[in-house]
Amino acid sequence: MNDHVTDPATEAFVAHRNLLFTVAYEMLGSAADAEDVLQETWLRWVKADLAQVRDQRAYLVRITTRQALNRLRTLKRRKEAYVGPWLPEPLLTTPDVAEDVELSENLSLALMYIFETLSPTERAVFVLREVFEFGYDDIGGAIGKSPAAARQIAYRARQHVDARRPRTPASSEEARAASDSFQRALETGDLQGLLDVLAPDVVFVSDGGGLRLAALRPVVGADKVLRYMAGSVDKAGGTFSSEPTTVNGNPGLILRLGDVIDGVLAFTVENARVTALYYVRNPEKLTRVESETPLTSR
Repeated sequence: MNDHVTDPATEAFVAHRNLLFTVAYEMLGSAADAEDVLQETWLRWVKADLAQVRDQRAYLVRITTRQALNRLRTLKRRKEAYVGPWLPEPLLTTPDVAEDVELSENLSLALMYIFETLSPTERAVFVLREVFEFGYDDIGGAIGKSPAAARQIAYRARQHVDARRPRTPASSEEARAASDSFQRALETGDLQGLLDVLAPDVVFVSDGGGLRLAALRPVVGADKVLRYMAGSVDKAGGTFSSEPTTVNGNPGLILRLGDVIDGVLAFTVENARVTALYYVRNPEKLTRVESETPLTSR
């Protein structure tokens, strides 16, 4: 008997697992919650009559979306009690994610931070339509609404996101160049170099979750951001170091205090200047930045 033989339900689930995780993560911004959703999806999938399933990929995504929507509503209550801004959990991603321009843009901490302003249903529809290119029939089935209603929700969500996302997003090369310039200036203490790479109205958002020191609201303006960052370094003591990485398919930095990861820094870059900084310090959100997480839109 071949121990490696698997049943069709397991084969289908394993084949689409990375996609299902990506869908759940995009909706939730939390890897741990996405893993829980996949477990719930599996429990429902093994009870399905595969002979009646026309499109296994769409059916699995439908189950995942419904479970993620349930979890998203629970998360919303949890976020209301969260200390300070809530940022998505950063993931160290594989090179192919960065090469997929649309996926890397939609996975960026900047865009996922905007997703937080959508309703759970709007977020689900936007993710399924804009990131994974599902048709409105499948989207409607996933959210329990008609295709026409799904189309209207997608239109509203797209308008909302487009009004808040960068009008001229940087290429991966431009973003990496800005990230490198920021890192060099940060490590050498070159204040003028930092001012040169930061846009005058740069926004700094930090997430400590009440477990580590972080600004309770966004800090706006290059001078204020630099003063805040300098003050945080002084309070921390010790020696900071930074390491270039790829966060959610985009250039970022891992900052260490001594040998301990202090946080992950992600950027929004427009016209060669950093317009926003997202700094995740909550230690509960730093568990997936030392090993790659495979993500896919297919």
